[in-house]
Amino acid sequence: MYIKPPHLKKGNTLALVTLSNGALFENDVALKIGEERLADFGLNLKVMPHAADAPEYLWEHPEVRAADLKAAFMDEDVQGIVCTIGGCDTYRLAPYLLDDPEFVQAVQEHSKVFMGFSDTTLNHLVFHKLGLNTFYGPSFLNDFADLGPEMLPFARDNFARFFIPEPYYLESSPVWYDERQDFSSNSVGVQRMAHKERYGYETLFGSGTRTGQLLGGCIESLFDLLTGHNFPDELAVDAQYQLWPADWQGKMMFLETSQENPDPKKLAIYLHRIAQTGVFNQVSGLLVGKSQNQKYFHEYRKLYQQLGERYHLPVLYNVNFGHGFPRLSMPYGVETKVDFDAQTIKLLELPWI
Repeated sequence: MYIKPPHLKKGNTLALVTLSNGALFENDVALKIGEERLADFGLNLKVMPHAADAPEYLWEHPEVRAADLKAAFMDEDVQGIVCTIGGCDTYRLAPYLLDDPEFVQAVQEHSKVFMGFSDTTLNHLVFHKLGLNTFYGPSFLNDFADLGPEMLPFARDNFARFFIPEPYYLESSPVWYDERQDFSSNSVGVQRMAHKERYGYETLFGSGTRTGQLLGGCIESLFDLLTGHNFPDELAVDAQYQLWPADWQGKMMFLETSQENPDPKKLAIYLHRIAQTGVFNQVSGLLVGKSQNQKYFHEYRKLYQQLGERYHLPVLYNVNFGHGFPRLSMPYGVETKVDFDAQTIKLLELPWI
């Protein structure tokens, strides 16, 4: 049974947290843009004490990142929490959070909207352990503070659903966008390069409809959790806190690749390691996110088609979540129906109360 947070309302406050060791602001331009965009939704922004600290300090002090997250949950004036961006070492917060009874109690008794993606996958898994519905995407810098003249319309319209207490479809975007090459002030007001969507959602294997609660994340983050590839001590953290979910049976899994766009050989390795957990024999279906800049589109498609055939697993490909622009929010724990014939995804329950 999942704990659902209250839906957002005008006048609410979002807390801004940096949970990985990535840099936040080189200047105040992005902060101002994001704050104004949130104000357009009727939301206030509260920057937590360590959200804009230097990456070197955040790397050395994961405990202050965890403290910011705890403080946001303890703050009665905060109704939602948004991550600035991803990173690479979010798993290091797990001991400071899961060993803290006050944090656990705050999450379970004072539920709030929590959103972010990429390395934030590991934070989502912490909340999954605690039973809280969270949202895979958006993040502050990638969505609200995008340097273009406006928030990408598809992302804006989907975030507007956070204010409407009703189920909805996770629909395909008619366009997709390139990632920026220049994040300096020279890009302020410059629109991203847009492309017409030629493929939409594609069924690579399977037919009919399947249902299941959404669960998944960034494939590199999940691979690292299982292997300690980047940080050997991550294996010990997972062994102690069991962040890799034990309840995949009947879930609707979702996976996507990071901005690194791993070459197909690496992706095959990632999928093989995840397959060794037995998860592809347990889940009801697989949703695959659109890669950033649509890189390796056909190569990835072939790998996922082979995966579906091998495990007799229905696979829906090229879904708008993760690192590709624009993005949907994938609500963890929400019962979802996927029609693999019509290529539609519908939430069957409210992700919030």
